Amino acid sequence: MGGRQTGRPTLEEVAARAGVGRGTVSRVINGSERVSDRAKEAVTRAVAELGYVPDRAARALAGSRTDAVALVVPETEARLFAEPYFLDIIRGVSAELGAADKQLLLTLIRTEQERQRFEQYLAAQRVDGVLLVSVHRDDPLPDQVRALGLPAVLNGRRSAREPVAYVDSDNVGAGRSAVDHLAGRGRCRIATITGPPDMDAAHGRLSGYREGLAAAGLPVDERLVAAGDFTEDGGRRAMRELLERCPDLDAVFAASDLMAVGALAVLRARGLDVPGDVALVGVDDSPVARHLDPPLTTVRQPIEEMGRTMAGLLLRQIAGEDGPEPSRLVLPTELVVRRSS
Repeated sequence: MGGRQTGRPTLEEVAARAGVGRGTVSRVINGSERVSDRAKEAVTRAVAELGYVPDRAARALAGSRTDAVALVVPETEARLFAEPYFLDIIRGVSAELGAADKQLLLTLIRTEQERQRFEQYLAAQRVDGVLLVSVHRDDPLPDQVRALGLPAVLNGRRSAREPVAYVDSDNVGAGRSAVDHLAGRGRCRIATITGPPDMDAAHGRLSGYREGLAAAGLPVDERLVAAGDFTEDGGRRAMRELLERCPDLDAVFAASDLMAVGALAVLRARGLDVPGDVALVGVDDSPVARHLDPPLTTVRQPIEEMGRTMAGLLLRQIAGEDGPEPSRLVLPTELVVRRSS
């Protein structure tokens, strides 16, 4: 190989130095067991001599890691930066990974093409593990990450049968405490604006709403349930729908603070006073809740703590310190009473 040109060595040069085919080199680099010990030794030696050490080869042949973790958010940039929830998760994850000297790679997946491209990136073993936020019920990515053998932790779960480790908040408790509070203030026509129907968090908060009504001896009226999508616009649309169906409602539990913001705007446009005519409760305890007029009663999620806990679980998986069963952690929520209720 004395005539080799200077520059980064190629896979073909490694194959020539080792005296094997290009496919054999690729199989060795990708950790395949369908390679003889003799060929593996020759490829390993050639890689070392030539200095051919792309990320995947460096790990497979030297047993090292990338020291990088991907945080996947299947949302647009606009939604990422508009919703305080995501920023708090990122803050918690970043703090935990930074303390462990790990690099955080933030990845937005908005299209099927981007998802496929990210799968290829993962298959090349460019990261040591994956954190996924805002997972929907039919999202195949957690299973694909698992099939690749990569450590993974979800923020929330897709269903009660979730096979991947996750960290969640007590969504059922959030809905129940909101309705308990409203009923305790004498409200008896309590409506709810739910989250997306394909997200387990939305189902949990709706279940808590129903449990709260039952505990208060109030009937469940499906006309008082309107679907939202965790956005301000979704809150506006759902609030208009609720007022058309039940103009005499006297309270609303919105399954996110942003939807509560949208609901408040519609209530005011209709000339209704909050909380005089309609009491309002959200979920998250985001900064917007404190700065609304009136300040929003809300159910606080420990969002930044969830981010730190997710990252901590992932780091334990990467280090091989997790147990045989995936971790399933549910963190408590807390009602924060302000002037909107």
